[in-house]
Amino acid sequence: MNTIMLKELLIKHEGLRLKPYRDTVGKLTIGVGRNLEGVGISQEEAFYLLDNDIRQVIQQLDTIPIYSKLDPQKQIALADMAFNLGFNGILKFKRMWAALETADYVTATREMLNSVWAEGAPNRAQALMNLMSKHNE
Repeated sequence: MNTIMLKELLIKHEGLRLKPYRDTVGKLTIGVGRNLEGVGISQEEAFYLLDNDIRQVIQQLDTIPIYSKLDPQKQIALADMAFNLGFNGILKFKRMWAALETADYVTATREMLNSVWAEGAPNRAQALMNLMSKHNE
């Protein structure tokens, strides 16, 4: 079978949608007719998406000069936070970033916890605060 021809035909008939939408029978769908409710995605696909998302988060954080100067634990904590909040969301933590600039990690962690984000995800915030508090290992 000519799978290239089939692929082109499916894209023509199904369309290519990069954001979820409801198909003609109301099923949540994405991509080229992928029924998210019935089929979902495989673990392999989920990890592929995760790897891409991680690369994007790190690429965005690398634009902040202090980020590359931090030890790996702090970078991981900030990347997890940015993954959850989005890049624009983590940029709003201005006092945290200012504290990181001066290596005041006590204030930086306090600012992480002094937020609506930490109230909504207290276990995650506590775990990231603990990671941020660790010394370079």
